[in-house]
Amino acid sequence: MSLAPFATKSEESRGRLYPEREAPYRTCFQRDRDRILHSEAFRRLESKTQVFIYHEGSSLRTRLTHSLEVSQITRSLCRMLNLNPDLGEALALAHDLGHTPFGHAGEMALNECMKDYGGFDHNAHSLKIVTKLEQRYPRFDGINLSWETLEGLVKHNGPLTGEGKPPLPFDIIEYSEKQDLELDTFPGAEAQVASLADDIAYSNHDTDDGLKTGLVTVEQLLTVPFFERHYTRVRSEYPDVESKRAEAETVRRMINDMILDVAETSKKALTESGAQSAADVRACGRPLILFSEEMKTEIQSLKDFLFPNMYRHYKINRMTSKGKRIVRDLFSLLFAEINILPPDWQAKAKACADTHDGRKKKARLIADFVAGLTDASAIELHTRLFDPQVRI
Repeated sequence: MSLAPFATKSEESRGRLYPEREAPYRTCFQRDRDRILHSEAFRRLESKTQVFIYHEGSSLRTRLTHSLEVSQITRSLCRMLNLNPDLGEALALAHDLGHTPFGHAGEMALNECMKDYGGFDHNAHSLKIVTKLEQRYPRFDGINLSWETLEGLVKHNGPLTGEGKPPLPFDIIEYSEKQDLELDTFPGAEAQVASLADDIAYSNHDTDDGLKTGLVTVEQLLTVPFFERHYTRVRSEYPDVESKRAEAETVRRMINDMILDVAETSKKALTESGAQSAADVRACGRPLILFSEEMKTEIQSLKDFLFPNMYRHYKINRMTSKGKRIVRDLFSLLFAEINILPPDWQAKAKACADTHDGRKKKARLIADFVAGLTDASAIELHTRLFDPQVRI
């Protein structure tokens, strides 16, 4: 496909931290995508929470299926806007690699455990995974992604430095000493697309999962104008269709509506910006991939409904409570008793000096271990370590 002037071109990539010979039949961004797909961290997303703990239902979203859905939406939008779909896909597939078990609940718990050691941030941990923790290559740690992929992974929600911004997470500071990701600018257009695709995917698919599980009902959702409008039209066109088909068609139309809105609004913004290169997009000082003001209002009304009615539903609260408790217990015990870690992790922990800096290093190591667990492996390890009747 012919890319727009402001798209990120693979032949203009700033390259990799560790130079490599390029592949004859794949662009650098296609190789990035493939490396992400083959990573251990990506496979672990299969058993990591989106909203529901992995064993709550086989048809409900996990971090893996969510990432695939974000990828599909990102590719569609990139093609509609003549952006680079390979870079967009790589960013979409990588955006949740750093999530802990039990979703945001696990992240909050791990951040609390790490409050004296620099905290924990899943976005920074995604960067650490692809630049350090994945160890599959003989020449370097990480998977040596292109500059543009790393930049988009870190900055897909916008600049990280500047007035009013919180302190940078340790892992981003540490990596920035090796490679400048220009943290004070917006990322390329493809990263901005992946960010909005994430919004589109989780808002609608969480609605879908909420309906499937019965945590929310159609009657409740009819108070949300965006849902009500689409559902009423579906029922008007298909008055006799069964409820689950009507609900699925409604969600499908909501997704389509959001995608078309982003495409139309962004085309106008990109044209008005005068951007003639990916560098112009970064230097613009504002996002150029965006929803219309009307759609922002629609989406916010949906989120305002989902937060109290689904994300804070008492059943979700119970899962959240259990997940936090498991993460806290594991971190505390493993930090205090490193001799129960697996041998390779135990050796790294023993190498940490008994000083303030050494304890910080050990805490980050334990956080890496806990964050790398899936829901299933965290539950199993917690059971083995805390239930005296279970064999080690």
